Amino acid sequence: MEILDWIVLLGTLLTIVAYGTWKTRGSKNVDDYIKGGNEAKWWTIGLSVMATQASAITFLSTPGQAFHDGMGFVQFYFGVPIAMVVICLVFIPLYHRLKVYTAYEFLENRFDLKTRSLTAMLFLIQRGLAAGITIYAPAIILSAVLGWNLNLLIVIIGILVIIYTVSGGTKAVSITQKHQMAVIFTGMFVAFFIIVSKLPADITFTKALNIAGASGKMDVLDFSFDFNNRYTFWSGIIGGTFLALSYFGTDQSQVQRYLSGKSIKEMQMGLIFNGLLKVPMQFFILLVGVMVFVFYQFNASPVSFNPDASKTVLSSSYAQEYQTIEAEQAVIFNDKQELIKLYIETQDEKYSELINAANKKDRENREAAKVIIKKASDEKKLSVETNDKDYVFIHFILNNLPRGLIGLLLAVILSAAMSSTASELNALSSTTTMDLYKRSIVKDKDDTHYLKASKWFTFGWGVLAILIACIAYLADNLIQLVNIIGSIFYGNVLGIFLLAFFFKYVKANAVFIAALITQAIVIIGWWYDWMPYLWLNLFGCALVVLIAYFIQVISLNNNSPEKIK
Repeated sequence: MEILDWIVLLGTLLTIVAYGTWKTRGSKNVDDYIKGGNEAKWWTIGLSVMATQASAITFLSTPGQAFHDGMGFVQFYFGVPIAMVVICLVFIPLYHRLKVYTAYEFLENRFDLKTRSLTAMLFLIQRGLAAGITIYAPAIILSAVLGWNLNLLIVIIGILVIIYTVSGGTKAVSITQKHQMAVIFTGMFVAFFIIVSKLPADITFTKALNIAGASGKMDVLDFSFDFNNRYTFWSGIIGGTFLALSYFGTDQSQVQRYLSGKSIKEMQMGLIFNGLLKVPMQFFILLVGVMVFVFYQFNASPVSFNPDASKTVLSSSYAQEYQTIEAEQAVIFNDKQELIKLYIETQDEKYSELINAANKKDRENREAAKVIIKKASDEKKLSVETNDKDYVFIHFILNNLPRGLIGLLLAVILSAAMSSTASELNALSSTTTMDLYKRSIVKDKDDTHYLKASKWFTFGWGVLAILIACIAYLADNLIQLVNIIGSIFYGNVLGIFLLAFFFKYVKANAVFIAALITQAIVIIGWWYDWMPYLWLNLFGCALVVLIAYFIQVISLNNNSPEKIK
């Protein structure tokens, strides 16, 4: 990195942190700290909701996902607009009428304290883990490609977030997220146009799309009902709807964003704004990844985009095997150049098939390379990530962008990490303070006490997130890992809320027992891979509703007058 990149990177991040801290200093009470004084306008809510989702994982993993697997991942988000409408019509009016601080406070009004506490703890478990991952994601990748110390990066990101989140609470999170989203959108659009501009002079954007299509990267829709395929139209529209309902409707990191709104109308407009932009935004980010793929059809790419993997294997006894694969990749690359040229000139499908065959060989080589990397890392007793999806985009940035823009794109990644982590810490603190500490541990204290407690809990969760990040390990794909963690818990929690909204017949004890049973079954189902993780949301939701209903029926039958006699 050049000095200009450092100036852009540090200047952007420090300005956002300093502005957010200064603008929101001195929260007067808990309402101000947790709800932001209910002053947020709809565009602030919408951008804040988007920023909470758009973590660094989104901008690191999603382009890599498209590079390897194409545009099909966008189907994951098809359920979001549907969920937004339901939440606007059902969830928001109830939350607003009851003037709750957290989503789980509503459950005590409908059921009892133990149900509220259980759902709050389920949220704290899954979101506490996710907060660590959102810090770890950019840190591990930037550490690998830039040679920076991993734990130092984790601590720096964590401390920057803690500073303004502890200082200003929800209002600080919302204000900084507006500026972070501006940086993110600017950076991604700039990256997209630079990628396209770096293609050969005779390759227009339309031709680039044709090349991507010939390589199978533009297959957006898959209408098959195949449980072996994670991302289909049906998994997105059904499983994705239930995931989005739970995430936006019951996850405090999202609920807290719109509870800060000035009115029901502002909250609803903010969520609709998010729902309308979410799918196009994800489509665009995936398209960036596809363009990176096209770029590497004309520019040689490494066998593994993870530089640590290449270094490890080349210094091991498996170096020769790895170099053989690199040589084979070079041959495939050269052969593909001619095939692409012929396909562009003729649009003949036979060349499309030959390009696909070459890409298949490319994928097989990369899979063989992963096996060798694993052997080399075992030989050297190192933990080296073999899956390089999360490294694709950052590799392109560092090796192909001009000075200054590298700093901007790194600022995009770190801004996204900070925005998501801040929302999570803010929500974790609010839930801990209002649902557990104030309700069950330390009651009847003044407002100043709970304000201080909220700040200390924010700090504590920030430290815990840093510690989780320091001991985390990369999964198959970071964005999938976050969604998997959510899917294990979200369906159960959503089912509890649906019981509260629509099944007045079902009472507290039945719901509590059903939730415990369901959570155990869902964890077992995930462990033994009964279904793709998106379907766990529907499965968990339906299961808790059914179990609770039957427990309630049995309970009423056992306590009927006839039974008592």
